[in-house]
Amino acid sequence: MVLYLKNICNDVGKISVFTLRFFKEVFNPPFPFSAFIRQCYVIGYKSLPLVTITGFIMGLVLTIQSRPTMAKFGAETWLPSMVSLSLIREIAPVITALICAGKIASGIGAELGSMKVTEQIDAMEVSAINPYRYLVVTRVLATTLMVPVLVIYADIIGVYGGYVGYNIHGSITLYRYFSEVFEHLEFIDMLPALIKTFFFGFFIGLIGCYKGFNADNGTESVGKAANSAVVSASLAVFIIDMLAVQITDLFT
Repeated sequence: MVLYLKNICNDVGKISVFTLRFFKEVFNPPFPFSAFIRQCYVIGYKSLPLVTITGFIMGLVLTIQSRPTMAKFGAETWLPSMVSLSLIREIAPVITALICAGKIASGIGAELGSMKVTEQIDAMEVSAINPYRYLVVTRVLATTLMVPVLVIYADIIGVYGGYVGYNIHGSITLYRYFSEVFEHLEFIDMLPALIKTFFFGFFIGLIGCYKGFNADNGTESVGKAANSAVVSASLAVFIIDMLAVQITDLFT
């Protein structure tokens, strides 16, 4: 037990130093824009198919499952607004962040872990290239920017999935459906959900980079780095969401 707590404290200290180094390096020129744009493409664009399918299914299933209960209370007309509020406030941000934690954090952890094991990171340092700025800063900034974009996209696809689910057992035009959605949707419903997605993206990228950048020697450590990145990033998403809900509740 003492050894376990010691390891946790050691990891917290290391990741704190790793985070401070990020804020130091991000403001030091020159910034590798080409590597940053490439990471935005890899992290954002290549995640669109998975986010599209997941977002659509979320809206579709939530509408189909909620319809019988809403119908019992004669509140079936509230279904579009209820589904959209649930998706935008909580479900879409968290589920999308978890998907990114599984896909992006594991990919970053495995990629950097493989580079560490094959001594490519050491070779960059010998060549007078700052590997932290090139490998870590670009990936963390890309995830911080792309995860909110993916969440907004998932919101739109999820609301459309709700429209399809509503029309399975009913009939409503697309214009009327979205009119009812925006009638009850306020700016305060979207702002907290959007803000926390930046934190989701930041910690997903940071944890993935940390696990890969600090992988041990040996090919086995690459798999461990990827697996540990997924678990830690997913846990960070839940913790951030819990804190965000508490903070939002204080101001509403």
